[in-house]
Amino acid sequence: MYNYKKLNIKTLFSKEYNHLLMLLFWPLQFFLFCLEERVLPLKFHTVYSPLDDVIPFCEYFIIPYYLWYVFIVSMLVILALKNVPEFKRYMWFVILGYGSTVIFYLIYPTQQLLRPESFANDNVFTQMVADLYRTDTNTNVCPSLHVIGQMAAFFAAWRNPLGNKYLWRSVWLVSSVAVCMSTVMIKQHSIIDVWAGLGVSCVLFVIVYCGDRITKYFKDKICR
Repeated sequence: MYNYKKLNIKTLFSKEYNHLLMLLFWPLQFFLFCLEERVLPLKFHTVYSPLDDVIPFCEYFIIPYYLWYVFIVSMLVILALKNVPEFKRYMWFVILGYGSTVIFYLIYPTQQLLRPESFANDNVFTQMVADLYRTDTNTNVCPSLHVIGQMAAFFAAWRNPLGNKYLWRSVWLVSSVAVCMSTVMIKQHSIIDVWAGLGVSCVLFVIVYCGDRITKYFKDKICR
C-alpha cells in the first residue's frame, strides 16, 4: 500500500508524489471537450453504418454506460494506492488517447443522428437516457472516448489483478464488453465509433505497455 500520509501542497511536487499531477489532465480534457461541444463553430460530419439500423435500442444499457465512471475512478484509486508505475502507465494511456482524440475532433468533427425521437417504454431507464441526451450532445463521437477510457481501465485491471486472478479478469472483461455495447445500445454512438475506439486502444497498448521492450529490441539490434 502506497503511503500518502506526507502528501501536502509542498510534497506534491516531490518525486514521491508528483505522479498525482497527472490527474490534472482530467479537468483540462473536460474543458477542451466542452469547448469543442458547446463553443467552437465546428462543421460536423455524420458517422453512420448500416449496422446501426440493425442494433436495437435498449434503455437498460444506460446502467453499464454510467458505471463506466465507476470503473475509471476505481482503477485510478487502486493503482494510486498499490502500484504507482502502473498508475503512470494507465494515465499515459488516457493522456495519449484522449489528447489525440480531442485534437482529431478539431480536425474532423463528427456527429451521429441515431437517437430515437421517442421511447417505446416509459420507465426510469428511458428517463435516464433522456437526461443523458439533454446533458451530452450527439457530437464529437468518433472515436468513442467511452471505449478508449474503458479499454484503458481494462488493460490496467488485466495487468493488476486483485484477489482471484481469473475472477478479477472475468469481471473486468464482462464489464468492459457491456460498456462498449452500451454506447451503441442506447444510441449514443455509431458502431463505427466503437471500432475506431478499439483501434486507437490497440495502438495505445503497444505504445504504453510494449514501448520499452520494442525500444530495447531495436537498441540491441543496432548495438550488434
